[in-house]
Amino acid sequence: MSRIGRMPVAIPAGVEVTIADGNLVTVKGPKGTLTQQLCPDMTLKQEGAELHVSRSNDEKENRALHGLTRALLHNMIVGVTEGYKKELEINGVGYRAAKEGNKLVLTIGYSHPVEMEEIPGITIEVPSANKVVISGCDKQKVGQFAAEVREKRPPEPYKGKGIKYTDEVVRRKVGKTGAKK
Repeated sequence: MSRIGRMPVAIPAGVEVTIADGNLVTVKGPKGTLTQQLCPDMTLKQEGAELHVSRSNDEKENRALHGLTRALLHNMIVGVTEGYKKELEINGVGYRAAKEGNKLVLTIGYSHPVEMEEIPGITIEVPSANKVVISGCDKQKVGQFAAEVREKRPPEPYKGKGIKYTDEVVRRKVGKTGAKK
């Protein structure tokens, strides 16, 4: 039995969970509404302020999906109550970020500024020229957009220049040494 799949998902006050045909789950909360189609082989039961996930049989695929389904439900509930956020740090001489309307404009050493359109469901904040905060209620969208921003100029190991997560540690390398005689 899956250790994660067995754990019940607590539904806090102010959150409404609706389970439709074919495991179409809708979660409404103070931060927004999330809808996701979960695997129809899983059985979802709502008992009071808890959700329980169970599987029909012990096939390998269903065992794998058991914990995944529970984790996705938990992420949806946390998303509509607290939300998710990723913080990115920009390091490098002349590297900076700015927000123009609903676009994130990055000046990161290319011959042109890199513009990224804000996608629905997330918000971008630029508290300072070298910091970007991406937040929203959908964990997957927030993480994916943050990864796409980081991908524009990943941190390099010699000088540490580039875009990195705030909690990321960049392994530094020693550069070339002088010529030996």
